[in-house]
Amino acid sequence: MITFVLMVNRQGQTRLCRYYQSINMSRRTSLEANIVHTCLSRSRDQCSFVEYQELKVVFRQYAALYIAVGITEDENELSIYELVQNFVEVLDKYFSRLLAWQIMFNLERVHIILDEMIQNGRIVETNKSNILAPLNALDKMADG
Repeated sequence: MITFVLMVNRQGQTRLCRYYQSINMSRRTSLEANIVHTCLSRSRDQCSFVEYQELKVVFRQYAALYIAVGITEDENELSIYELVQNFVEVLDKYFSRLLAWQIMFNLERVHIILDEMIQNGRIVETNKSNILAPLNALDKMADG
């Protein structure tokens, strides 16, 4: 099961966080800080799977952004690794080119994309067209 999704920049600033299990705020802060520190301190030739307390963390770097996904022991790391790749491809397709500032100024749209892909900590959709359908409909309505 997926427990959280984090997106941070190279300075360690959180750009997006979504939790699928209830975690109190003080634990969230320390969890994010520790995971960000762990991901940022690893070199490119090290594995992208890290164990942190009772969780496994799968992370990938895309330009100046790091995406980290916390999972339980029963989840497949490689499927989550591919999910992260798919998530970035969907974002790239929607925004034409994924940049950190687009995440900050379009956070609600990024959350819609993430919600189309993951619900209650489970992967529910991977087809890019199906994921983007609600946003395309919203954009058409906004254009009139």
